[in-house]
Amino acid sequence: MYGAESTTGIGVYIKNLTDHLFLIDQKNDYFLFMNDPAYSNFRPLNNRVNKIKVNLPWYSWSEQIKLPKILLNYRLDLVHFPHFNAPVLYPKKFLLTIHDITPKFFPGPKVKKSAIRKFGYSLTINSALRRAKKIITVSNHTKENLVKNFLITSKKIETIYLGFDQSFLQVTPKNKLIEFKKKYQLIKPFIFYLGVWRDHKNLTGLIKAFEILKKDFNLNLQLVLGGKPDPAYPEILEAVKKSEFKNDIVTPGFIASDELPLFYQGAEAFILPSFCEGFGLVALESLACGTPVAASKTTSLPEMLGELALYFDPYDPNDIAKKIYQIVTDYNFRAEVKKNGPVQLKKFNWQTCAQKTLVIYEDIS
Repeated sequence: MYGAESTTGIGVYIKNLTDHLFLIDQKNDYFLFMNDPAYSNFRPLNNRVNKIKVNLPWYSWSEQIKLPKILLNYRLDLVHFPHFNAPVLYPKKFLLTIHDITPKFFPGPKVKKSAIRKFGYSLTINSALRRAKKIITVSNHTKENLVKNFLITSKKIETIYLGFDQSFLQVTPKNKLIEFKKKYQLIKPFIFYLGVWRDHKNLTGLIKAFEILKKDFNLNLQLVLGGKPDPAYPEILEAVKKSEFKNDIVTPGFIASDELPLFYQGAEAFILPSFCEGFGLVALESLACGTPVAASKTTSLPEMLGELALYFDPYDPNDIAKKIYQIVTDYNFRAEVKKNGPVQLKKFNWQTCAQKTLVIYEDIS
């Protein structure tokens, strides 16, 4: 779960955090426990950075049983688990990063059908939260959810905002945008979503809102749904195929990092309709590109973007459509986003994230 190729925000977090830690920390040795292909592709920055291949499936019984033995062999002073799935059997000092508690409310089809998997999730996260020396959350929204739903004292939790890739601030030449639109047959103004195709992302709700925009608001738009379709959630692709406006729905699959700014900058708006969202890194990337965001008000996005986005009820496709219409047609608001976006983005910096994380390492190790 390392880098953008992992298709998760956690993978982006791990890569950027460690890249910056390796630059600012001149004292400690680091050991990264990795699966292929990330292990094979990773090149340690210096001799204080070590990589160890484990090849254990995420969220698996083998991860829970075998990983503690591997970790103990290295006699580590501190382990940082970048997600909730710290092995129950690991007895030494560790801290956690919790990005969100989405699995509690949207456990996925495998967990829903299995009492054992439900028990496994509950046991793992409750054990990890209780035993961790410190918990990092990526937003106050997630911190509040932990305190409310898991009865964790707020003193144990520290919020550290993530950063974003500064390359998104660069303006793409118009001729390159024209070529990009031809490549993906984007012949109309388009709105853009990027992320995993899972139930908590509310893509079926976005598709319904898109249909309302076409029928009731007469907006001649295309909808781009970026990210790989997930076979565990066939209802999303089915909604695309059944839509009367399916010819205006574009599904490019996984979007490589070199093309991602083109999608953001070419879009009329970026839409994040999630029911749950712990941080919303993609929304920051859109803001960096000068593209306004319409997002769910039940997530961390109001905390991240403040007044530089419009917010809707994710359970109401009519409200989603209304806010998208407003953001696409309100040129004064769009100008405000471009003007004030850089000021808001100063709150989010990977170096600051790494520095604050290093302070925690030193405090508890």
